[in-house]
Amino acid sequence: MENQVTAHEVAKLAGVSQSSVSRVFTKGASVSEKTREKVLKAAEQLGYRPNEYARSLIKRKSSLIGLVMKGVSNPYYPHAVKKFTSELKKLGYSVLLIDTDDVELQMQDIDALLSYHVAGVVIMDATASFQTAEMLRRFRIPAVLFNRVVPGTGLHSVSCENESAAREIARLLIARGCKSFTYVGGREGASTHIERLKGFTEELENHGFGCQVLPGDFTYGTGYRNGAEMIESGRLTDAVFAVTDLMAYGIYDAFRDRGVRVPEQVKLVGFDDIEMSSWSSYNLSTYAHPVDRMVALSIELLLDPEQSHAEGEVHYLTGEMRLRGTT
Repeated sequence: MENQVTAHEVAKLAGVSQSSVSRVFTKGASVSEKTREKVLKAAEQLGYRPNEYARSLIKRKSSLIGLVMKGVSNPYYPHAVKKFTSELKKLGYSVLLIDTDDVELQMQDIDALLSYHVAGVVIMDATASFQTAEMLRRFRIPAVLFNRVVPGTGLHSVSCENESAAREIARLLIARGCKSFTYVGGREGASTHIERLKGFTEELENHGFGCQVLPGDFTYGTGYRNGAEMIESGRLTDAVFAVTDLMAYGIYDAFRDRGVRVPEQVKLVGFDDIEMSSWSSYNLSTYAHPVDRMVALSIELLLDPEQSHAEGEVHYLTGEMRLRGTT
């Protein structure tokens, strides 16, 4: 195997000190333009790339931001990861993706983050306990919960305004003339499920309507099974609100396979506005997350020294309805 080019070799070719090479490749470090040009020319000639991991061991901090997820079954999250990666790259940071085995961040996940000396952590599609948050604070690792709210952790949370969005969906379906309603939910305990359920059912109650609530887990398969069960058990309602677009696709396909027409017989609304929702095969009415603004605020909270170590707050951002062919 070819030996990796070292900073010492670059310094020798450029005729400068090894510390000068280090400064050239350290963001914000002071170095003359003449020295910078000599080092970059030598580095290009030798094919040198700085070893970020080795540097992180010395500085006890890297230019890595950890993104923690529990799987990537919902296409909403890979889209958000892509946006985080793009925006962090502009600021000189790279992304370390941690795929946790549990709904909650585990000790082995924290060990992995610590071993890479990450500059911060974004927790996506997972949660953090009070103990986890304390551990991150102990090692002075800033952390932000993305699209999740976990009371009592002291961490900043950035989320869509789920409750008011669900109320808007309820009012839309009532305005469309619907008289009976179903909510197909997500994983029990998830803040997105709790907030959307609360907003939808309370708004219906305010207008004198009840709501059938079916359990779910954010997946296509559960959506399909719930859609089939509604028809086969004779519990089909005028309107169905699915907690995610992915579940709405499953419900739609179950209806389609059994001859139930959307929106003529049933109105259907999802939540997320992932790319497939605009495809002609679904053309799904849904509520769009303000993903760009959520990512921007998460990064600001993470990297701003004053905010990153302050007591965490919940930051809700408003999205917007996307009316398409299912309503």
